[in-house]
Amino acid sequence: MLVKGYSSLAQLQQLSIFQDLAIAQLESLISCSYVKEYQQDEIVMHEGDRIPPQLHGLITGRLEIKKTADNGKETIMRLIPPGELFAAPAIFGNGIAPATVISQVKSQILTIDREALLQVISQSPEISLGIIEVFNQRLQQLHNTVHGLISERAMVRLIKLLQYYSDRDGTHFDEQGDRLNIKLPYYQIARSIGITYEECVRLFKKLKGIVIYQRGGTIIVRDWKKLVTASEQ
Repeated sequence: MLVKGYSSLAQLQQLSIFQDLAIAQLESLISCSYVKEYQQDEIVMHEGDRIPPQLHGLITGRLEIKKTADNGKETIMRLIPPGELFAAPAIFGNGIAPATVISQVKSQILTIDREALLQVISQSPEISLGIIEVFNQRLQQLHNTVHGLISERAMVRLIKLLQYYSDRDGTHFDEQGDRLNIKLPYYQIARSIGITYEECVRLFKKLKGIVIYQRGGTIIVRDWKKLVTASEQ
């Protein structure tokens, strides 16, 4: 980890909850916000760590959030793209990291001291609504993940995962279909939906002609309607 010091105005504006905030209010946060740089595969925090009372947001890069069960099995809960918040308990909870956070690629993380953030929120209450909305979505996703692991078939969980990242990160046109903007390697998908690497490979083979998987995690959906139909079979 490399501590780079105070954040800049431009870096604060990278966080989605601050994009509509007045310049003067953002400037008041500069002296109490910090930027840290993490290398690829570096751990940002371990599950169970005591974390300081700060807002945590990703400026650049990509973070992997994973939890470990009592039996040692790891599940990737989600991937955090630039502009999003994470580590909610640092502000609203008990200050204990609920999951392990890993920097998948070289990343920059911005933190803001809780007390300074509360002062700005007192002037712009809409910020708190934005934060609550973000973490409410996290809770809903966690609920859906846990429910899916218990009650849904692996194929359904796979298709829902592809739909989720398509909605969140978008797709772009490819001559073969819609290419997801995010790369999802087999191992990552397997850990996200609670199956083995080998079973993940088998599921994609069943979707041959509907979904194309390319080495490195590039995924192209050739026909969304057929993909939805596959989840119903």
